[in-house]
Amino acid sequence: MKRVVSVSLGTSKRDKTSQTAILGETFQIERRGTDGDLKRFAELFIELDGHVDALGVGGCDIYVVVGERKYAFRQILSLVSGAKRTPVVDGSGLKHTLERQAILDLAERGIVDFKREKVLLVSAVDRYGMAQALVAQGADVVYGDLLFGLGLPIPIRSYRTVEWIGRLTLPIITRLPFKWFYPTGEKQEQRTPKHAKVFQEATFICGDWHFIRRYAPDRLDGKTVLTQTLRKADLDWLRSAGVRRAITTTPVIEGETFATNVMEGVLVTLIGKPLAEITEADYRAQLARLGWSPNVIELS
Repeated sequence: MKRVVSVSLGTSKRDKTSQTAILGETFQIERRGTDGDLKRFAELFIELDGHVDALGVGGCDIYVVVGERKYAFRQILSLVSGAKRTPVVDGSGLKHTLERQAILDLAERGIVDFKREKVLLVSAVDRYGMAQALVAQGADVVYGDLLFGLGLPIPIRSYRTVEWIGRLTLPIITRLPFKWFYPTGEKQEQRTPKHAKVFQEATFICGDWHFIRRYAPDRLDGKTVLTQTLRKADLDWLRSAGVRRAITTTPVIEGETFATNVMEGVLVTLIGKPLAEITEADYRAQLARLGWSPNVIELS
């Protein structure tokens, strides 16, 4: 049996273990939250190293990207450095491939006409594949990087502006504590709605689930939400908020979805190469074999 474990800075209330068969291989997939405890987070990468097939970084990012430039959060790199033998992934490989393809699939299958939607992408540097695919589809997009990442009341309406701001700020931001920019531990369970206007104006809301749930207003009537990870409680909340449909980019396992870092761990295990040797073409070839496509969940 293959074993993939996501170690998360998020709440342990979302922990889950599942077994599933993928391309003839049996996988045990686990999510372990550390409730924002940085010491425990780092310890788990040391404890699990060499005992599992892949380790995922959850509740945070190692890498953020604008354009073709990639920046690493130094704090997170240091915390996961105890894993010397087991590959460590943060989902960025799937954000560049699977999530980009998800936008194309939704358009090609006639599920979403992006030219008719008003899109809110809560963070473009975190979902850069999605951001670039939305531009290619001609979508009218508001990017929430300043609104929700830096707490500045400035909606961005051009991906070129995202790139320009990112090149100026990310070299500095990625040297600072990660929790300054993203909720960890119990904060992931807390809702602090803000910038309701950009949510209300949008018909299609996409990006990181924790950002969406934390900052969205109580009512999202008739809207579509596209994100990576939805548990049963999350779907219940979306229904109560009046969301028309939810779409996830990762496959449903036992009625729920796991995060991109977990599913990237599955792909890396299936590819079977050292992480440094895996290319975008390897990801795309494996995704073609798997045949994963967006899951559309009608809620209304």
